[in-house]
Amino acid sequence: MSEPETGDLVITLSGIELHTNHGVTDAEQELGQRMLFDVELIPDRVPATETDEIEGTVDYGAVTSFLVEAATTDRYRTLERLVTVIADGLLDRFPVVEVRVRATKPEPPVPVSMDGASVEIFRSRES
Repeated sequence: MSEPETGDLVITLSGIELHTNHGVTDAEQELGQRMLFDVELIPDRVPATETDEIEGTVDYGAVTSFLVEAATTDRYRTLERLVTVIADGLLDRFPVVEVRVRATKPEPPVPVSMDGASVEIFRSRES
């Protein structure tokens, strides 16, 4: 049997909840807020589908650790910058060819009720 082709498998990490300090307002930067992250990864190769060996896939724990570090170390005014830093870092550090990262503020500082404000980015090695 041949090894699966790139794009045959999508790894999704959903609803990663962190306390972060990103936002336009000083209060968001200082006090912080709850933020949710969703990540989709398209691995370069996935021999684990045949071998069942952990070395043949992307380490979800390492991806999550990177996400936590990237989202909590520096502070950004925009979600656009935050998701870009995370997506580019995932492409640089892991054997993936495509990533999609979404950051959601469940309670954004706006004067109306809503389920949340999200920014999502898609990056690939080709772009």
